Amino acid sequence: MENGTKELNKQPPPSAAMQVQTSPPKLPIATWKLILVAAIAAGVQFGWALQLSLLTPYVQLLGIPHKWAAYIWLCGPISGMLVQPIVGYYSDRCQSSFGRRRPFIASGAGCVAISVILIGFAADIGYKAGDDMNKTLKPRAVTVFVIGFWILDVANNMLQGPCRALLADLCNGDTRRMRSANALYRFFMAVGNILGNAAGSYNNLYKLFPFSKTHACDLYCANLKSCFIISIVLLIFITVLALTVVREKQWSPDEADEEPPSSGKIPVFGELLRALKDLPRPMLMLLAVTCLNWIAWFPFILFDTDWMGREIYGGTAGQGKLYDQGVRVGSLGLLLNSVVLGLTSIAVEYLVRGVGGVKILWGLVNFLLAIGLVMTVVVSKVAQHQRQHGANGQLLPPSAGVKAGALSLFSILGIPLSITFSIPFALASIYSSGSGAGQGLSLGVLNLAIVVPQMIVSVLAGPFDSLFGGGNLPAFVVGAISAAISGVLAIVLLPKPCKDAAAKLTLSGPYH
Repeated sequence: MENGTKELNKQPPPSAAMQVQTSPPKLPIATWKLILVAAIAAGVQFGWALQLSLLTPYVQLLGIPHKWAAYIWLCGPISGMLVQPIVGYYSDRCQSSFGRRRPFIASGAGCVAISVILIGFAADIGYKAGDDMNKTLKPRAVTVFVIGFWILDVANNMLQGPCRALLADLCNGDTRRMRSANALYRFFMAVGNILGNAAGSYNNLYKLFPFSKTHACDLYCANLKSCFIISIVLLIFITVLALTVVREKQWSPDEADEEPPSSGKIPVFGELLRALKDLPRPMLMLLAVTCLNWIAWFPFILFDTDWMGREIYGGTAGQGKLYDQGVRVGSLGLLLNSVVLGLTSIAVEYLVRGVGGVKILWGLVNFLLAIGLVMTVVVSKVAQHQRQHGANGQLLPPSAGVKAGALSLFSILGIPLSITFSIPFALASIYSSGSGAGQGLSLGVLNLAIVVPQMIVSVLAGPFDSLFGGGNLPAFVVGAISAAISGVLAIVLLPKPCKDAAAKLTLSGPYH
């Protein structure tokens, strides 16, 4: 009996499965740490806003003709297509003691700092290397600028993917916290965008850094240099603080058993193209609408501030002050655009319900984009008709009415831009879920429908404009036609998502 009692009192050792089940759950990370990581987006977007608003005009000041300026922007879609999946692949498998994501975030921030120094000081470096300041083209400065520009785009892509992935890792699979983390990330992107455009629109920022104005670097160049110095300081400070305070554990290959099986291939251009043949019809229709939508958007994104300086103010890059004034007012327009974009992002779900569906909303805002691009021609012609000269024959800035009209266009176009940055990604998630296709692959293919049109516009926009006498209006007209066609296709061809899927939309596409 005693032996029997002893046997009964003996408890078998818990199995491995029981140990896993009874192990304490992972504690949620503090919200302030998520805020710190998400704040990196403000530093990234600050520099991105400066890049979009000021660098197309700046490269023309270095002597590159308007029709060739768009070629420099090829680096954006190329790096987005190649760098993002490669960095994502290796950051998933990084075994550094510093963590999986943090080495890429730190490297990206360092590369941003190097690239910004090259861009900001390109004129000075070119002058020291032998550029003749009396000649329009400064080949050495252009070379330094292009190298810095390409490094900047690669670095931005190195930063953003691992930063978002780190936020997801820190949420430990908690869906609600992941939504909050994505919302924080988008919030800080909006903050960085507004601050960057505000800095770009201010004409006396160079006074904070008196050394920025040199013999080779005029007032516009000095302000650009000062903006980028602030961008470096902001990004490095936030990144160092976040990576020092927020830790992540070292990843080991054993954890790969818990992850979905992988083919071992990096999902770059070739693999994504092969995936196109297996896509369901709704996804193919979505790609067509997205492609036309970005053919409409990219000329304006490339040349918006140049349009303000050239067509509205009547200036010429590198000649007089009117062009520079127009570019600054264009940066103010982008600031207004960012504010409207942010407000629209908050109201997207209400707008979807108000107009009767996701695809209807996307179609309607594409029509709004088409009207806005047509109105750029109207406002430009009014500005040209009202040109006035001073007593000494010098061209005067446009009237207050013309400036107000141009700034209104910038503001209104924030509405369709907000939808462009959200609805297509939400629809891709819905269509891929309905067909059983992988989310990651579907979103990767959707990225092709964004970057390929950007490449086409970068190559063709400048030469196409030059066929019609130069300027930006011909590309804007093509954009308006493309936007109208994409609006019709969105309403007619895209399947309507079911109510359950539409109710679960996660509008978390990229901000820029």
